[in-house]
Amino acid sequence: MNDSLSRAVLEVADAPPAAATLREVAPGVHWLRMPLPFALDHVNLWLVDEGDAVALVDCGYGDATTRAHWEALFAGALAGRPIRHIVATHCHPDHVGNAAWLAERFGCDVMMTQSEFLASHAMLGEHAGYGPADTRALFARHGLASEHLDALAARGNSYRKGVPQAPRAFSRLIHGDRVKLGERTWRVIAGYGHSPEHAALACEDSALLVSGDMLLPRISTNVSVWPAEPDADPVARFLDSLTAFEALPPDTLVLPSHGAPFRGIHARVARLRAHHAERLDELHAALAAAKQPRSAADVVPVLFRRPLDLQQRFFAMGEAIAHLNHLWQSQRARRIVADDGTLRFAA
Repeated sequence: MNDSLSRAVLEVADAPPAAATLREVAPGVHWLRMPLPFALDHVNLWLVDEGDAVALVDCGYGDATTRAHWEALFAGALAGRPIRHIVATHCHPDHVGNAAWLAERFGCDVMMTQSEFLASHAMLGEHAGYGPADTRALFARHGLASEHLDALAARGNSYRKGVPQAPRAFSRLIHGDRVKLGERTWRVIAGYGHSPEHAALACEDSALLVSGDMLLPRISTNVSVWPAEPDADPVARFLDSLTAFEALPPDTLVLPSHGAPFRGIHARVARLRAHHAERLDELHAALAAAKQPRSAADVVPVLFRRPLDLQQRFFAMGEAIAHLNHLWQSQRARRIVADDGTLRFAA
C-alpha cells in the first residue's frame, strides 16, 4: 500500500462494541456489530436515536445467532424503544437478512432501492438469472472445474440461509433523495458494481457517511459479474460510483459495514482506484505472458494469492470475470470462445 495514502486513512475505534451493546460514534448515532458465519465474521449496523424510538441502517444475517443478539438488545440497551424506520443499503444477506422479521415485529417500513428489493426476491425465488444453477452455468462457461461446480451445487441456495424472507413491501430510495433519520437529513448516494443499486447515506452538515459496502477501511469490496448480466463491466461502474464520495467533506466520518469507522475518505477513494488499477495491470500482464488464452478460473490465483474456501471461491470467480470483462470492454484484452465452449481471454 502507498504509505502516504495508508497514513491518511485513520480508523477511529480500537475495538468494536461487544455483542448486543451499542457504542455512540457521533451524537445520536450508535454502532452495533453482529456476527457472520464466514471468514469475514462481522457486519456493522447503525442505529439513530429518534427520541422514544430508533432508526436502523442494515439488519444483519437472518440466522438464529443474530436474532438472539437482537432479542438481547431489545431487552437491554434499547430499553423498550421500538425500531421506527429501517434502511437496507443493499440486498446481501448480512444487510437485509432480518429486514422482514424486524419490519413485521415493529410494524415499520423498509427503505431500499428498487433494484435491491427486486434482486432480493429474485435470489430467493431463483428467478431471472439469479438462481444457483445460473451461477454454476456462468462459472462453468468461465472454466471452473467440475469439483468446484459440484460443491456449489451441494450447498443449494445459500441466499435463503441468510434471508429467510424478503420484505413484502418497501419505501423506494432513489439517488439524491433526502431521508430524515433522527435529527439529521441524509442524502442517498447510489453506488454500483458491488450490488445492483447500493444506497449509502451522507449527512454533509454533520460530516457523516454510512457507506455500507461501498467504502471499507482496509479491504476492497467484492465487485463481481453475475449471470443476469454476464457481459457487464461492474469494475467501471464501481469506479464511477466513487466520484460521488470524492465530493464529500474531507473530514467526513465514514461508518462502514465491515471494519472500524474511519476518516480520510479522499485518501481511501484514491487507494481503491489505485488498487483496481494495480490488479488490472497484473491481470493484463498475466494474460500477455500466457502462451494461450486464459479463463477466469485460470486467473483466480493471479487476483487471490491465498487458499480459498467455497464461499471465497464463489466471490473470487465473480471478481475474476469482472476484471477480465473490464479489460475486454476497455479493449485491453480479447475474448475468445474456445473449442470446449469456455470463454477465454488474451491480451
